[in-house]
Amino acid sequence: MSNSGNITDSLIPQLKAWQSRPLDSVYPFVWLDAIHYKVKEEGRYVNKAVYTLLALNTEGRKELIGLYCSESEGANYWLSVLTDLHNRGVQDILIACVDGLKGFPEAIQAIFPNTEVQLCVIHQIRNSLRYVASRDQKAFMRDLKPVYKAVNKESAELALDELDRLWGNKYPAVIASWRDKWHLLSAYFKYPEAVRKPIYTTNAVEAVHRQFRKLTKTKGAFPNETSLLKLLYVGMLNASEKWTMPINNWGQTMMQLSIHFPGRLDAVMSL
Repeated sequence: MSNSGNITDSLIPQLKAWQSRPLDSVYPFVWLDAIHYKVKEEGRYVNKAVYTLLALNTEGRKELIGLYCSESEGANYWLSVLTDLHNRGVQDILIACVDGLKGFPEAIQAIFPNTEVQLCVIHQIRNSLRYVASRDQKAFMRDLKPVYKAVNKESAELALDELDRLWGNKYPAVIASWRDKWHLLSAYFKYPEAVRKPIYTTNAVEAVHRQFRKLTKTKGAFPNETSLLKLLYVGMLNASEKWTMPINNWGQTMMQLSIHFPGRLDAVMSL
């Protein structure tokens, strides 16, 4: 399966069946992320984003629930993606981790109004470092760590004040970005450690994107959307071969989720 040269059109029906397959009624965690490719459209090459929706299902296993291709992001686009999930049987998502995608928090409120949106801390750190001089990055990271690794929100806010005191004059835009997005970045502090850990320790989608890059790195551009999605589908199959086991301490995580989100996991927890 991993030899992209052997991919034929016989994969298209499989891809279409996978894209429309029924999904679980509830997912505890969903991560949304984008990876960009050049695709030919009406005779010219355009930049397209492929949105990867990776979930942790109620058994604690990773599951890719959607791949969506688009030129734009925004509330209307996200409404169509979330409506597709809803039409395929998803009734509830407990926590959605997103990379600051424009229009997403508003769209999810419309389809899954009880979902808690957590801005991806890993992405925020990575984006911050892009604006910090390389000679300062190590020291900046040392001072940033107490912010996102704090035991609670109050300690995190004190650490953010200290970060501001140390670096605010030199990198005001970076500190402002943390402050402006703080209400979404700090959402996970209200959860116990067993629930927090899946949110901030792994950028779960990154492993999937690594598989995608392995298969697509030799291709400069794609003749159409289907040829791109076909290849990414194979990457997804390769990545999912490793997803046979639940994540560590999943039973404890589910128990804590059931306390934090009362009633919303009753249908899937048989106690």
